[in-house]
Amino acid sequence: MPGKEERMQGFEYASPITKAQAVALLSEMRGETEVLAGGTDLLSLMKDFIVTPKRIVSLKGIPELKGMTFSAAGGLRIGAMTTFQELLDSPTVRRNYRSLWDAIEGVTSPQIRNVGTAGGDLCQRPRCWYYRAGFGLLGKDESGKALVPDGDNRYHAIFGNDGPAYFVSPSSLGPALISLAAKLKIYGPKGERTVTAEEFFVTPKSESDREYGLGSQEIVTDILVPAATGIRNATYEVRQKEALDWPLAAASVALKMTGRNVDAARITLGHVAPIPWRSKAAEQAITGKAVSEETAAAAANAAVADAKPLSRNSYKVQLARVAVKRAILAAAS
Repeated sequence: MPGKEERMQGFEYASPITKAQAVALLSEMRGETEVLAGGTDLLSLMKDFIVTPKRIVSLKGIPELKGMTFSAAGGLRIGAMTTFQELLDSPTVRRNYRSLWDAIEGVTSPQIRNVGTAGGDLCQRPRCWYYRAGFGLLGKDESGKALVPDGDNRYHAIFGNDGPAYFVSPSSLGPALISLAAKLKIYGPKGERTVTAEEFFVTPKSESDREYGLGSQEIVTDILVPAATGIRNATYEVRQKEALDWPLAAASVALKMTGRNVDAARITLGHVAPIPWRSKAAEQAITGKAVSEETAAAAANAAVADAKPLSRNSYKVQLARVAVKRAILAAAS
């Protein structure tokens, strides 16, 4: 890997003003282009020579990718280039989509909030130190041996870690969007398509794969969150420190309730698997029950029953259990 004293590799910078122009620019240099949203992740990857694109396509000049709209019947539309600070400042988000607001509040850096975008958060690359140190997305040595299972895996996955991916999804918004049954609009050479937030995240099987279902010539344009009338929701994150850092474990919960009784539930764990990890076992454990310390604890136990910690991260099982329990209690209250 190039030494720190070397300069960042030169690249071509493109600034389209429509999503069609952006896709055309991506298509011209397929496989050699990266999309620039807020840049908080991409620029650090380029400085460390983890990615070396020949062209950067910035989405900052595309008006249709910005802003939010809301209606009580139709729900919330978030443009992919909407910043975290705009979401945090929105009374609508805080009032109706508390799980999203909680997750954004956890990003404590004002600089990141004012630059980082909703779409960029969904598409950021893993924070795995093997990947960031140049050992590839799957963390392998020159012989092809996976370094994570027998290495320093304190912050790696406890779910979905049968291989070859051991990193955890870094997305702050992903768990909340999945629990809120959100959908994403994606635009590419063949036009527009829509996927659920749950379908968007994928576990890579090879070094050339990405962690999300987005083609090299496609961009995320909109996040569509259904109306949350009658849905109580919250996110709870467990962190090592108050300063800017990624959680060790998180849980986002959305509950449809009658009084204290749960009619339906969606529970998604974050930072514990290569994708935001939806727990149907926890959902089943709490559905039909009145929320209490005991039923929340039972759902939390169900959420981690199938966890498979690695050699140095078994502590994350308890943190995930705590996150689920507290997220349920916060949502119900």
